[in-house]
Amino acid sequence: MSQSVERALGILPLLAKGPAGLGEVAEELGVHKSTALRLLRTLHERGFVYRQADGRYRLGARLFALAAEAVENLDVREIAHPHLRALNKATGHTVHLALLQDDEVVYVDKVDSRYPVRMYSRIGKPVPLTVAAVAKLLLADLPEGERRSLAERIDYPRYTARSTPDAAAFLRELDLVREQGWAADLGGHEESINCLGAPVYGPDGRVVAALSVSAPSVVVTAEGLVELLPLVRAAADAVSRDYSGSPEPEPGPGHVQEEDS
Repeated sequence: MSQSVERALGILPLLAKGPAGLGEVAEELGVHKSTALRLLRTLHERGFVYRQADGRYRLGARLFALAAEAVENLDVREIAHPHLRALNKATGHTVHLALLQDDEVVYVDKVDSRYPVRMYSRIGKPVPLTVAAVAKLLLADLPEGERRSLAERIDYPRYTARSTPDAAAFLRELDLVREQGWAADLGGHEESINCLGAPVYGPDGRVVAALSVSAPSVVVTAEGLVELLPLVRAAADAVSRDYSGSPEPEPGPGHVQEEDS
């Protein structure tokens, strides 16, 4: 990387903390004030920094506009799809990607199992909020007030004996999901179907999508599916990195990094 570009980029994290004067910028970069001033003027001309009336510099509107445009144009489905295919190849099971849309959680992508016995699902179909692993992941990341309000206004169908019975139990489950950083549906929607999911994080550390692996119990037991958790989390983390455009995205609440073995 060119030294001038590297120095210019070094100014932005400093100004992200708040306005800074020329001397502070020069000290941060380890350069003479004349060099810092030249870099600041160039960034100012492009709208990436703004010179205040008091002579200090702050981040400019152009930088915020570019960031907002970039986030708006990100397609998590397109970014995630290669990772879904890789996870499907590694496990052989059905892999889903889901998003939260208003009060519904919807599948937006799917890679089918290679086994003849597979679960039924389709892209665009809402999932059962109170039992689906992807729903728990997305709803667990909502602010507490929103979580509680949603839990109190939705219904709790008894799909199976393992279905979530009521709002209190659902909120406890969401707390657990936030703490452990993953979710499961082990026969909660259909007795014979198990599902394991992990969150996809955006640049701000919030959950933007949920990725899951699902399989009938005749293909793999619930215990066998849970053993795939490291693969599921690794795939979700890979999507998070690509979506955030950073090698180390900031994790959201409850995210636990895998330890090196």
